[in-house]
Amino acid sequence: MGQAIGGQGPIGGAPGFTVPWNEPPRVPLPKHLYVHVPLCRSKCSYCDFFSRADDGAVSHTELVEATLEMLRGWLEPTVRRVPLETLYIGGGTPTVLGDDLVTLVRELTTIMPLAEGAEVTVEANPESVSPELLASLVAAGVTRLSIGVQSLDDETLRLLGRCHDAATALDVVRAALGAGLEVGADLICGVPGLSHDDWLRTLDAIVDAGVQHVSVYPLSIEAGTPMAEAIAEGRLAPPDEDATVAAMDAAAEVLTARGLDRYEVANYAVPGHESRHNTAYWTGWPYLGIGGGAHGMLDGEQARALGLVPPDETGIVRVRYGYAADMFPMRLEKSLSAFETMTAPEALREDAMLGMRMTRGVADELAELAGARGAMESLVADGLVVHEGGRWRPTERGWLFGNEIFARIWGAVE
Repeated sequence: MGQAIGGQGPIGGAPGFTVPWNEPPRVPLPKHLYVHVPLCRSKCSYCDFFSRADDGAVSHTELVEATLEMLRGWLEPTVRRVPLETLYIGGGTPTVLGDDLVTLVRELTTIMPLAEGAEVTVEANPESVSPELLASLVAAGVTRLSIGVQSLDDETLRLLGRCHDAATALDVVRAALGAGLEVGADLICGVPGLSHDDWLRTLDAIVDAGVQHVSVYPLSIEAGTPMAEAIAEGRLAPPDEDATVAAMDAAAEVLTARGLDRYEVANYAVPGHESRHNTAYWTGWPYLGIGGGAHGMLDGEQARALGLVPPDETGIVRVRYGYAADMFPMRLEKSLSAFETMTAPEALREDAMLGMRMTRGVADELAELAGARGAMESLVADGLVVHEGGRWRPTERGWLFGNEIFARIWGAVE
């Protein structure tokens, strides 16, 4: 099917999937799948992702069946399945489903079989993980657990509205590693009241536990969340920008010194343990997204084969879509709440923009194709980007002003 936008490589074409001589060629579906499970034990004070408390009002079995129904709905006669290279089940908190999560993994990979060596990631929160569940997930084909640790300071965890304490988080990390899973930990910095020393202790402790991947996110105050209301009413101090910058800098220093290389603005990994699924997002690969509130991205050929755009709309090379924030969006009259099409120049600029989230940056070829060379040169002049070895890369200062980098690239027209 040619090359993905931005020169990221061929899409589909996996061995073992042949078209009979008397059938017209069918377009391969993406080889990356995201599944959203919009349930949590309870809502955290800072979270604005689509999810609701798992209070018994929604049947786990019904949710799993509906999710599988959504996936089957993509299997039109005009497309063909290819083995999945990555499957990511996020949320929400997928592990609240318990044994139903195991069923979901098994059924998903029956509908969309896995390629050899596929990465299968499940997001988890410590309070909903047991040794029995870990063993069942491994047996079902899960290879990686992304754990919402967020902090190893108990007072900070209470402020964030988390349902676990630090000791439980570390126990789950060790249990997951013992079960044979790759383990990533999410951490939040810049939380009001968290001292720099406590932050350093969290970083050291999570690395000491043996994780192969760490994501570090600055606390974002989102409108409508309990934390935003507390700040607006003066009951909580807002995050301190200087303290947040210092915490991000400390994370880079500590994690890289401990053997986890920074490969994306917020992500660090032991070499060879980078998230292949998330890297697909940042490098322009199409992916299916299913579940309430999920997003996905298709190339133009896939979108035309699925009837999302007219067959004669050949100028559309990329389609992004989002499902309505509803537990069962497929039952709505209009299940898609977001739909965006892109031309080739727009898609190339997007690839250049997203590529600058990565420490490897983008190649000269992509910058030229995207018409972004002038923007890159202006960013070099401002100390936000460096140009060397045929690539444009963010500087340390550029990490702190990522939005400026993205805005200039996206607005570039040459």
